[in-house]
Amino acid sequence: MRQPEIYILGGYQTDFARNWGKEKKHITALMRESVLGALEVTRLDAKDVEVAHVGNFAAELYCRQGHLGAFFLEADPAFEGLATSRHEAACASGSIALLAASAELEAGRYSLACVVGVEQMKTVSSVEGGDYLGTAAWYEREAKGVEFPFPKLFGRLGDEYERRYGLKDEHLARISAINFANAKLNPNAQTRTWTMNERHALCRTEDNAPVGGRLRISDCSQVTDGAVAVFLATREAAERYAQRRGLSVERLPRLLGWGHHTAYLRFDDKVRSSEGSPYVLPTVRATITDALRRAGVRDVSELSAIETHDCFTTSEYMAIDHFGLTAPGESWKAIEDGSIELGGRCPINPSGGLIGAGHPVGATGVRQLLDAYKQIAGQAGDYQVEGARRVATLNIGGSGTTSVSFVVG
Repeated sequence: MRQPEIYILGGYQTDFARNWGKEKKHITALMRESVLGALEVTRLDAKDVEVAHVGNFAAELYCRQGHLGAFFLEADPAFEGLATSRHEAACASGSIALLAASAELEAGRYSLACVVGVEQMKTVSSVEGGDYLGTAAWYEREAKGVEFPFPKLFGRLGDEYERRYGLKDEHLARISAINFANAKLNPNAQTRTWTMNERHALCRTEDNAPVGGRLRISDCSQVTDGAVAVFLATREAAERYAQRRGLSVERLPRLLGWGHHTAYLRFDDKVRSSEGSPYVLPTVRATITDALRRAGVRDVSELSAIETHDCFTTSEYMAIDHFGLTAPGESWKAIEDGSIELGGRCPINPSGGLIGAGHPVGATGVRQLLDAYKQIAGQAGDYQVEGARRVATLNIGGSGTTSVSFVVG
């Protein structure tokens, strides 16, 4: 059965370099700016929005605040009484909110939805924040009493590649350097003014200290405050939107396909269940292939670019072969031949990704979708991939636990 068409009308991202706590601003301020910014960019009227979904990981910890769906109403008086909800799946929270919103549109309940991803993380010390992030793993068994548990977990992902196929630090350093270089082209990227190249990433001094096993500072995504809002619409709502603006609805970006799977929470259990598979995280591979299949995309050769979840360099290394850019265990080939760079066969993270652009946990999946939209609409500015026709995303929660992929075209 053919799925109803879901269109992306546009959206807005806050500047990921900002520290909202230093500005004495509450998490509602992030949400409000993203929603009002999205309304302005799309020239939509607040009264036309029929439902809102909020993606957020841990506002209860970082901000001592739950029930975030209600805060959507603070953005505009027209939202009073609106149906809203909040969704959590660790770093994949934003993508789960997108899935829920698109499903409601497909079901015919509503015709225009706003999805907001938000996280305010710079409210606590790095050690306390690292402990909070540990709740995205099995806290009692994997994170309690462990300093910075997630770099250690994703360091073990690299160790598993080392055990099965071999892994060189030079290839992880190149991934880091590419993302930082791309971020310099992105006006909303957290690290757009930072300096990081391959030589720095390979440095083994206190300036690039180890944070978890084989992973160093240069291998890690950023602690980020940020919010992103996008509007999704049914075919009928998109036609009305396009007609009012003198556009062809056929030229509006839309969701072509999606994938969603959940693996065991503990990393050890994931590794054990993947024995015998050529893929280190087979549920992630299934998420990607489901999205491509539903989009009618034969394989990665029909993608123009990928926005993937590089919470650490090892997770991008994994994504390269799981997307099929190389055979399993041979991600290094796509790094060495330039395939993943801007201008390459399939650029990965033109935006800078999580390492370069920033990683406000609950907002990342929505940010990825917005960047995919920008590529298809030709609005990505200096990091535009020429002639982009189809862009895939991969958003991962936990140590490869919840995975969601979209194809936009």
